[in-house]
Amino acid sequence: MSANNATQSLGTDSIGRLLFQYSLPAIIATAASSIYNIVDRIFIGQGVGPYAISGLALTLPLMNFFAAFGAMIGVGASTMVSIYLGQKNDEDAVRTLGNAFVLNIILSIITSTIGYIFLDDILMLMGASEMTLPYAHEFMEIALIGNLLIHIYLGLNHIMRASGFPQKSMYVTLITVAINITLAPIYIFVFHWGIRGAALATLCGQIVGTVIVFRHFTQHDKPVHFVPGCFRLKGKIVSNILSIGLPNFVMLLLSSMVVVIMNRSLGKYGGDFAIGAFGIINSLLNLIAMVVAGFTQGMQPIAGYNFGARNLDRVKQVFKLTLVCGSSVTILGFIASELFPKFIASLFTTDEQLIELAAYGLRIALAAFAIVGIQMVTSNFFQSIGRPKIALVLSMTRQLIFLIPALLILPHVGGLGLTGVWLSMPVSDTLAALTTIGTLIYFVKVKKIFTNYEYKLK
Repeated sequence: MSANNATQSLGTDSIGRLLFQYSLPAIIATAASSIYNIVDRIFIGQGVGPYAISGLALTLPLMNFFAAFGAMIGVGASTMVSIYLGQKNDEDAVRTLGNAFVLNIILSIITSTIGYIFLDDILMLMGASEMTLPYAHEFMEIALIGNLLIHIYLGLNHIMRASGFPQKSMYVTLITVAINITLAPIYIFVFHWGIRGAALATLCGQIVGTVIVFRHFTQHDKPVHFVPGCFRLKGKIVSNILSIGLPNFVMLLLSSMVVVIMNRSLGKYGGDFAIGAFGIINSLLNLIAMVVAGFTQGMQPIAGYNFGARNLDRVKQVFKLTLVCGSSVTILGFIASELFPKFIASLFTTDEQLIELAAYGLRIALAAFAIVGIQMVTSNFFQSIGRPKIALVLSMTRQLIFLIPALLILPHVGGLGLTGVWLSMPVSDTLAALTTIGTLIYFVKVKKIFTNYEYKLK
């Protein structure tokens, strides 16, 4: 099938077949990336030590902060490319590609420079101690070098998937993950480069992935590819990219804020090992979230294309099917965390104290995770059809409106301390899911989003 036929099939083929076709590569790719992060933590925990796990956990907010910019551009641009292709507007789809590439370069240079200048100060703010700061600093020194590459790679990979090449997008991710997993144990156990070796392995994978996706968009037989003039920033294009990608930016930014508050609270009530326990828990959370994200990424081009083409019944179908799939994944994650918490924790470390802390926290933190899929799929759906304000509000509920206040309040209620920190997660998950359900009912029953909800580009 040609690339043009591939995009046109978004408006004609079976929704179930399309969601499988577009989601499976995204699930494999995102899950593989998450599995790599888990394996990376296992290598670091077994080859460097428990304090290295805690140091790596401290880098998560900063990594999320950098990723927030790349996600904003990548998701915003890919959504607009899908909508433009659905409207047969190939010219603006190409301009979106070029503008996204330039924006990624600009923002990555700015964020990397600031990160290098204030690295130790930022890590101390995030809860680093004398024992964990050296590990976090070593990892971030290398990660900052790769910041430009990861921006370009992730941004272009999103657009590759949205423009009719989901399988190729998957293969590129699998290649980068394979390079990471192959090199990490060599650098850690053979060369004894410690946590710096893990970061170097990641950098090598990013270099290869960036080269592949960039080359893809230089080929003129692709429906969306680089052409002279597409790199010139246009106000309308930039505005659409940033506004539609804003919910992802806010979500990851809030995630960084939450992890900072979480780490500082954990350090206060449980010490460095409690931070390490959260690093283990977060690895499982990310794996589950990435599988759900794979479904939402598969939904995005289908919903975006059909919304642009005004095939609203197909938009409804893909949303309902994605909601079922995403919720099934979070339910399975909930079951695993409640039944096998010690087994999960023991994969990362042999330290009994860290295992006990992680297992205890895992059972509490994921107590309401079964309903998180509703919130994730629905917020991403509104983003997929070009309604960033609704998506932004829903993204903010779970982390800003509910989780941060819970983190600040619950540890002080009845002397809960560390238990209160863990409890803040299921409390916010429950409140966010209820808010999302109420919002969805309003837009379906009152606004009739699947029958007469108008969409207008800026």
